[in-house]
Amino acid sequence: MIKVVRKKLVGFFIVISFVLFTNVSSAQINIGSDLSRISYNAPTEYIIGGIEVEGVEYLDKNVIVMLSDLEIGDRIKIPGDEITGAIRKLWDQGLFDNISIVASDIKSNSIFLKIILHERPRLSKFSFEGIRKTEADDIREKINLTRGDVVTDHLLIRTKNIIKDFYADKGYLNSEVNIEETPDKRDLNFVDLLIKIKKHGKVKIQEINIYGIKNFSYDVVKSSMKETKARGSFTPLDSLGPFIIDIASDVITLKFKSMRDNAIAYVKNNFKVNIFKGSKYIKSNYKDDLDLIIAKYNKKGYRDAHIVSDSVYKLDNENIAIDITIDEGNKYYFRNISWVGNTVYSSLFLSTILGIQPGDVYNLELLETNLQYNPAGFDVSSLYMNNGYLFFNATPVETYVENDSIDLEIRIFEGKQARIKNISVKGNTKTNDHVVIRELRTRPGQLFSREDVIRTTRELANLRYFDPESIAPNINPNPIDGTVDIEYVVEETSADQIELSGGWGYGRIIGTLGLSFNNFSFKNFFNANAWRPIPSGDGQKLSLRFQTYGADYMSWSVSFTEPWLGGRKPNALTVSYYYSIYSNGLPKSDTLRASFVINGISAGIGKRLTWPDDFFTLYHGINIQLYNLQNYAKIFYIGSGSGTYNNLNYEIIFGRNSIDQPIYPRRGSDISLGLELTPPYSLFSPEKDYSQIDDTEKYKWIEYHKWKLKAYWYFELMEKLVLATKFRFGYLGYYNYDLGVTPFDRFYLGGDGLSGTQNFDGREIISMRGYTNESITPFFYENRNIGGTVFTRYTLELRYPLSLNPSSTIYALTFVEAGNSWLGSQGFNPFDMKRSAGFGVRVFLPMFGMLGLDWAYGFDPIYGIPSANGSHFHFSLNQSLD
Repeated sequence: MIKVVRKKLVGFFIVISFVLFTNVSSAQINIGSDLSRISYNAPTEYIIGGIEVEGVEYLDKNVIVMLSDLEIGDRIKIPGDEITGAIRKLWDQGLFDNISIVASDIKSNSIFLKIILHERPRLSKFSFEGIRKTEADDIREKINLTRGDVVTDHLLIRTKNIIKDFYADKGYLNSEVNIEETPDKRDLNFVDLLIKIKKHGKVKIQEINIYGIKNFSYDVVKSSMKETKARGSFTPLDSLGPFIIDIASDVITLKFKSMRDNAIAYVKNNFKVNIFKGSKYIKSNYKDDLDLIIAKYNKKGYRDAHIVSDSVYKLDNENIAIDITIDEGNKYYFRNISWVGNTVYSSLFLSTILGIQPGDVYNLELLETNLQYNPAGFDVSSLYMNNGYLFFNATPVETYVENDSIDLEIRIFEGKQARIKNISVKGNTKTNDHVVIRELRTRPGQLFSREDVIRTTRELANLRYFDPESIAPNINPNPIDGTVDIEYVVEETSADQIELSGGWGYGRIIGTLGLSFNNFSFKNFFNANAWRPIPSGDGQKLSLRFQTYGADYMSWSVSFTEPWLGGRKPNALTVSYYYSIYSNGLPKSDTLRASFVINGISAGIGKRLTWPDDFFTLYHGINIQLYNLQNYAKIFYIGSGSGTYNNLNYEIIFGRNSIDQPIYPRRGSDISLGLELTPPYSLFSPEKDYSQIDDTEKYKWIEYHKWKLKAYWYFELMEKLVLATKFRFGYLGYYNYDLGVTPFDRFYLGGDGLSGTQNFDGREIISMRGYTNESITPFFYENRNIGGTVFTRYTLELRYPLSLNPSSTIYALTFVEAGNSWLGSQGFNPFDMKRSAGFGVRVFLPMFGMLGLDWAYGFDPIYGIPSANGSHFHFSLNQSLD
């Protein structure tokens, strides 16, 4: 008989038996001859004469022999450890269910061995039970099982653990995973795996207990944990009776401090709010949060603070609790700070940049920030690295600790100034090299500057051709020759956009079709090979737009921008033309036909300035609008409703834009002051009495001066959480009192800014959520809003991203807003505001631009329009709500 070594027998001594064949031949062993030579008391030494492998189909037999560590010609003892070791080595591979080694023949002192194996089954297919398809798809990517994998115990255990970890990261700490094997009916030695998953309920952190706190409040220490939060609760009835009794007692005894403390304790215990973070337990995040607690103490001077112990334990199947014990240690202060190794800058100057004085509370985070990199200001490292000292290094060393004081010695290694040797850009598969190169602030031969690298990253992000989250400068220093190579890695994203929208204006749905090619190449316009699907890569912008609600209204426009006119300096040339016609639909031959035709053309030059700094820009533009009215008095109140009116104006905009990226800015500002003015025609004709002439003559040449101010600031309150503060103001003035303010080019406030009539009479539409379109606008003529001459709007907006993927950037927001418009500066009152609040979401799709949906509630009624305020949904396209 053959001794079969099974899984349960691994580790035991293996008995080798010899197979006796029934057919007589020269290779057969006779009973009573060779068999008698085997003695367990006196093992016999043999030479391996040959090795066969039997029972494998998918594995190389030579590899199996190699893995067994048995070789022909080896001397082995039978019985002996060599055979036992060979079986164990094969078993450790995890590829076999059964293993046996038998002697097939013995000739003289040579033994012939046969390795008999039974392979473990292989994977045919696998499926899931108990979860949704989307979850199954996510798990498939993580477990990485493929057909033909050997189904070993390791594979099964690894699969279970990956799935359990997957659900643990989502808060399902009690998930169960069972895997059933079923033989495949079509393929021998193949199995199907059915992975049964029971998630059970999410396990939440019910409470976090922190012990050992002496110098801080519990809330301050707990708030330092960014990801690990206890679940919120609302239990106003708990301890309500004792609370009322305590408050009443405090009032009667005039113990107002006790009353305040009791009220605070009641609110803390019964109103626990957790809005921005879930209360699920993730081990890796929890460990990071323990480090943040210590960092919080270090920041406040408690240099020796440490976690004594921590434990996580179950309260029930749905809740866990965390206990943390802290040893705060003593509070320390900086005493003497000295500098060693500095030759470029004096110690006094470096101490000024460091910004730490003797007697200041010991703050390790502040020390490292002001020494290495301070994103909100200047630091010692930036001082050197912006001057070429790429190899600079500063190491703070505590030289003496006495009582509560610490002496520091900051050891400086300045190194040599590094010059830029090679600059390269990787990943611009669509955008031409010269478009990228002209935005680089780092050039070969220049001294290395960290500030220039950061600025270059910003400029590349603001092109909108690349994913701003993936732009990465790779800095490769060459210490031997004192040079540095810089490679900017970018990832192309779609810059072209399609606008398909519907707005509401004049009681009708207005449809809009727009195409914006933001990385256009005009020079390749006549190159048939460059149309893929359009010629692109030169950074130019071509926009086409068509709007209509039928035969009664049509509008189209085209504009082109060359951002680097001449190719040497960033002087942007923009030219545009637009045409629109509004009518009552009657034929041109009909005397009752009413129409309003507008032709407009504009050209402008925008220039980047170097003073006060290179974030400033200056724009000059010339705009011409020709208005032709026929029988339009019922819609537009000017004169008889017929006539030709001309608007020739000059526009200048002085601005500063320092936002870090255009799609989801986290820091920086966007501020601009604009002036638009026409020649003062009436001052050239003092003999005319403008109070007596009709409107057709009075406004034939439109005159005004218009001032506009926009100021947006962005602050990153914590990681990715951004506060946007916005202010807009506009004023439309006149030169001649008798002429008054022009009826054209006025401000219309309210709604989503998508009414579709932006070109109508030159009006400027400003959105304000919580109110209907153009409703916060003065009414005067036949109950029609004639537009304001002054407006102001304030906005506070809190944003948090749900996805920063370049193919679909998504962020949620909540806001409060206030604004109003007035007819004349006499009625202007900056405190008379219409207010609203709400929340919404923005989705940036490269093909369609920024889309948004907001819900807002307008708190203040609008006189004459009962439904203007209240609850409203607003759709936004390309930041029309800004």
